[in-house]
Amino acid sequence: MEVDFGKIRVVGFDADDTLWVNETYFRNAEEKFASLLDNYETKNQIDQELFKTEIKNLELYGYGIKGFMLSMIESALDLSNNRISQATITEILNLGKEMLTHPVELLDGVEQVLEALKDKYRLIVLTKGDLLDQERKLEKSGLSQYFHHVEVLSDKKEENYRNLLEHLEIPVEEFLMIGNSLKSDVLPILKIGAKAVHIPFHTTWQHEEVKMEEHNNDHLTLNGISDILEYLK
Repeated sequence: MEVDFGKIRVVGFDADDTLWVNETYFRNAEEKFASLLDNYETKNQIDQELFKTEIKNLELYGYGIKGFMLSMIESALDLSNNRISQATITEILNLGKEMLTHPVELLDGVEQVLEALKDKYRLIVLTKGDLLDQERKLEKSGLSQYFHHVEVLSDKKEENYRNLLEHLEIPVEEFLMIGNSLKSDVLPILKIGAKAVHIPFHTTWQHEEVKMEEHNNDHLTLNGISDILEYLK
């Protein structure tokens, strides 16, 4: 589609699965979690129970690995009728700790894009999740130098974006958001009058999927982050 980014002065980047790999580690942990509980239920049932518990707990724990760990433990207790062993609980905790200490793996082209844009645009990170974990990943990524501002949001809805742009004194017509989630990084941005670029990641959490009727074509979809340099001069 034809796009005009001529008014853009500020570019926001999602972090997880836009700057670095994230969802892959959750899927790997889910596989290991299902293996730990295979004496109690089928993998499909375990996956469904864990997802249901995660969604139920979002209002309490928010997004991130720590909430995921607590949801795994709660699901293990429910699926086993509280018969799960202390040793298995320890293994579940270790799954989460492995995720929290995992090296940060940048996606292809990320640093080259930031280097090319840093002197032409004000670059910011807009992500959601656990504050401590996101700060850790940003520090380990080596990307902090490129960003004027980093914001870890409790959620990514229209109101969250609108309030943040107002707080940072960024006119909506000058803002572009780049991310991998239609639900979190694209649709709410378009609804407040800003522009968005969708860069799909090969794995998407079920909660971030959108129905076909929710799709909006008023945005640019790219194969990889490096492609944005064709549009931001």
